[in-house]
Amino acid sequence: MTAIPARKGLTYRDAGVNIDAGDEVVERIGPVLKRTQDARVLGRHGGFAGMFRLVRRKGSGKGSRRWRKPVLVGCTDGVGTKVLLAVERRSFAGIGIDCVAMNVNDLIVQGAEPLFFLDYLGLSRLQPDETAQLIESVARGCEIAGCALLGGECAEMPDIYKPGDFDIAGFCVGVLEAGRIIDPDRVKRGDVVIGLASSGVHSNGYTLVRRIVRDAGLDLGASYPELAAKEGREGATTLADVLLEPTRIYARTVLDLLDDSRLRKAITGMAHITGGGLPGNVCRALPSHVDVVIDPKSWEPPAIFPFLQWHGQVDTEEMFRVFNMGIGYTIICRADAARRVLKRLNRLEEKAWVIGEVVKGKGEARIG
Repeated sequence: MTAIPARKGLTYRDAGVNIDAGDEVVERIGPVLKRTQDARVLGRHGGFAGMFRLVRRKGSGKGSRRWRKPVLVGCTDGVGTKVLLAVERRSFAGIGIDCVAMNVNDLIVQGAEPLFFLDYLGLSRLQPDETAQLIESVARGCEIAGCALLGGECAEMPDIYKPGDFDIAGFCVGVLEAGRIIDPDRVKRGDVVIGLASSGVHSNGYTLVRRIVRDAGLDLGASYPELAAKEGREGATTLADVLLEPTRIYARTVLDLLDDSRLRKAITGMAHITGGGLPGNVCRALPSHVDVVIDPKSWEPPAIFPFLQWHGQVDTEEMFRVFNMGIGYTIICRADAARRVLKRLNRLEEKAWVIGEVVKGKGEARIG
């Protein structure tokens, strides 16, 4: 009988998954996670789940360190096809910030303080340097938002993702007192809408952005003078740099406003301007008996928007339906409080304008 020749057994790495690389990433991101955490985070890095003690952040609010009637608020979101642009440019320094922003900016609309964040990263192959950059970017977003990066998951799935591809999603939990929930039913005729400046396209509409780039033959690696000059950027800024600018995170600004009792009582609604633009998101902050009319002449959109519109030959109405057009977040407040709100926003180094008013209607927002 002929002996079967000895050979090396099939391994998980042969099938496309590198456990050692995963362990290396876990070890490298430990200090990164710690930067976002305080004494409210319990347990050790690398556990099966994260633990968080529900007490007030040190220095937040007055009186008791405990929540009296806490309401937990949760949300989940991703970055969309902006990741394809990051993959093409092999640029990962901002995409994690985008992921945090898309969650946290939704959470604060209710008036909640973000407590902790978890990320999910699915990719074709786990490259320790690139994966660490992605997670460090998530951690940076958490630091900006003032929440803990409690944990996450990296899944190496070469059978699902093409070589070099990845996707990222996040999950955020926040808290607020039951009596401080932002209730859209308080919005009434005569209120005004304040718009906070975006940092550009943010994380919506990139399927259209990429189509415009392709059809117009634009060069992502090129510097277009009309963008660099109008954006006030120094040096040679490429189109890719502008399009990969991370989404603004408004958490600290909004929570600062809400910590002022007079301003909190004057604020009647808020909206994060994501997919659907101003018309598709401001309406979500309205009761059914009023409308918002937005004046598009009350601010100047960043140069990237007319640039995309011209090269893509996109109708203005469609631009407002798809993109934020330079307004990343809106606050609805009583008209007599608008100056105080704007003054506080300016002190917080936010660019902000009164961009609309509340009128009688049926729960819609429209560009006037």
